[in-house]
Amino acid sequence: MIELYQLRYFLAVVETGSFTKAAERVYVTQPTLSAGIQKLEIALKCKLFDRSSKRVFLTENGSRFVERAKSVLHQLSLAEAELQSVDAPRLIRLGVLMTIPSHIIRQLLQTFQREEAGLVIELFEGTEQEIQNRLEGGRVDSALTIIRTHRTEKIIPLYQEKYHIVLASHHPLSQKKNVHPADLAEVPIIVRSRCELLSETSRFFTDHNVRPRMVYRTAHDERAAEMVAAGIGFATLPDHYNIPDITRLNVQGYDFERKIGLLSSDHPVSSDRQALLEKFHEFARTSLPTMAYEGTAL
Repeated sequence: MIELYQLRYFLAVVETGSFTKAAERVYVTQPTLSAGIQKLEIALKCKLFDRSSKRVFLTENGSRFVERAKSVLHQLSLAEAELQSVDAPRLIRLGVLMTIPSHIIRQLLQTFQREEAGLVIELFEGTEQEIQNRLEGGRVDSALTIIRTHRTEKIIPLYQEKYHIVLASHHPLSQKKNVHPADLAEVPIIVRSRCELLSETSRFFTDHNVRPRMVYRTAHDERAAEMVAAGIGFATLPDHYNIPDITRLNVQGYDFERKIGLLSSDHPVSSDRQALLEKFHEFARTSLPTMAYEGTAL
């Protein structure tokens, strides 16, 4: 017999690509999560994951089962919503890309929530892929994330911004108008492990035969920026990170940017929630570009 918790464990592994991270996501120990996945595989009479020393991959059967698992949990969410009392709070389930600066999210949600008495906003923070999985599964109603041209969901463009290599303002290179990649060869690098531009940045330096020494790796963007300001090394940041004592360098050939917007799930919601989401989307469309620090409205 398949239990709902097993489906949640399974999708947590799919989203994070790791048994360890999945266990943290669902607030259980790794042995408990592994036991739940094993019971699910026994119930389904097939193997769902291939495990290596570093990564977890879906088997063919596992890939086929993903949409079924998402559908079951989505239907459960709908049933729970229908059974809620009329006094239940007005709710928006919002996914937030973890590389969007906190001050932008705070300004947006704080202002909107003040205008909507009794509104409850459930937040899910994750990587681009994790948020996409939540959208497809109907587990978030909308998401503030990167816009890709291949996406099929309802899209509301908000702003776009460039990425820059940043360095402490007191570093000698910060005074140069144009910096060649080779100028950074002897400067340590701070790696933002959740940066969606991580592979492109690595390839950029490899193509220029530059291999900076990595001195810090973190999933916390604000902490990475503060360490740059402290002079520990350089990093790549989207322009909306407004951190004192940091200078954006004009590095030759480093020309990357991203588009940020709201994506809506294709899964149906109640008419009341749909009306609330439309109001939130319109508020974000008209307000967020003016809240952003230095981006360009779309």
